[in-house]
Amino acid sequence: MPPSADDLKTGNRLLDALASKTLERLRPHLDAISLPFNKSMQEPGERAEHVIFPTSGMISAVSMMEDGQSVEVGMIGKEGMHGVSAVLGDDSPSQRAMVQIAGSGLRITSPLIRQEMQADAAFRARLLRYTQVTLSTAVQSAACNRLHLLEQRAARWLLSAHDRAEADTFPMTHEFLAIMLGVRRPGVTIAAQSLQASGLITYNHGTLSVLDRAGLEAASCECYRFVRDEYDRLLGRLS
Repeated sequence: MPPSADDLKTGNRLLDALASKTLERLRPHLDAISLPFNKSMQEPGERAEHVIFPTSGMISAVSMMEDGQSVEVGMIGKEGMHGVSAVLGDDSPSQRAMVQIAGSGLRITSPLIRQEMQADAAFRARLLRYTQVTLSTAVQSAACNRLHLLEQRAARWLLSAHDRAEADTFPMTHEFLAIMLGVRRPGVTIAAQSLQASGLITYNHGTLSVLDRAGLEAASCECYRFVRDEYDRLLGRLS
């Protein structure tokens, strides 16, 4: 008897939205891996041998400057994949990737992904749509970083992290949030204190808790909703 759709579920929404025959074909090549907190999954220019589909946790893609400054340009949880450059034929991306929220994932080699894309038009179309989402998100983030207030940007980032943490409490430091937003730590501290004073979050010794999700959405700029709507438009609702 062929496996049921539930039997094939991986926990990664991008994979689980594939046709059963496609996922069944990929499954023997998917290796389970852990995603430890703060682990570097990719350094700039380093050859990427694998594509990773998180099943929990969050990976941040970070653009690095020559003077050591950095800013987050993308975040990946179980809705997507790390390694869209492989979809485009580039195995040496220029961004750093690091685990911000510990979790787990499934790993597959980059050449095999491209082989499957050539053999399966529907699989190729879905990964290309996901790549489009990734590009749209990066473009929107660039505009957000230039045009919106730091408190709005912090709220947007925390909402996105909250989605991927799948818990109201998760590890977070002001130093790391400053890196993700590309600003100095004192500015992030003031923004976080403002959100905390409004009763939206609490922060204590490297741990952040979301207290008022609706209030945090109201404090965020429109960029959070834009990115969420782009996922829905190009990939369908994955939840």
